[in-house]
Amino acid sequence: MILGHFALNVGIYIYRNAEVLDFSGPFEVFSTANRLSDSKKTFNVFLVAQEKLPVIARGGYSVNPHYDFSDSPQIDILIVAGGIHTEELEKPNVISWVSMSEKNAQLVASVCTGAFILAEAGLLSCLKVTTHWEDLESLQSTYPDLTVVSSTRWVDEGRIVTSGGISAGIDMSLHLVSRLVGPELARNTARQMEFEWLKSA
Repeated sequence: MILGHFALNVGIYIYRNAEVLDFSGPFEVFSTANRLSDSKKTFNVFLVAQEKLPVIARGGYSVNPHYDFSDSPQIDILIVAGGIHTEELEKPNVISWVSMSEKNAQLVASVCTGAFILAEAGLLSCLKVTTHWEDLESLQSTYPDLTVVSSTRWVDEGRIVTSGGISAGIDMSLHLVSRLVGPELARNTARQMEFEWLKSA
């Protein structure tokens, strides 16, 4: 448990063609966990984008980020969503922001192909990681110093946690709630969401 006296800032990075459930699932987990927690000041969850403009996620889903790179609060838990991520890898300011945010974060996590963005920022070197099943081979061949594993919902390497695709991000986020606060809050959150939490990775 690393929870202190103040709410942990959970910043979720989103971008054009991000997978909707990759960011909405974790957002729901942490916001619900905060609502159910005793203090109601456990997690402060928000969306961050490169610019404070509507982001068109996959399927034409339009979402407004709370912050951009210039005004985001310090992030304690950084979560990078997956989706059609290739354009993000070619944006030096995105990779630089992820790298800088990691330095002050207590935990960094990715959902689905968000692992590619973390890897490009140099945060996954020599770690065991996972991503969406369709992208396992690509992640391994692009970043050969990683140990990419399959058939798992998430991989916890301490400060860095990666998850499989889409709904696996919900399981991972519940795992993080359990780590940060305790299993009871994670169980209550899953129950409130009527979600069958796969507690084992």
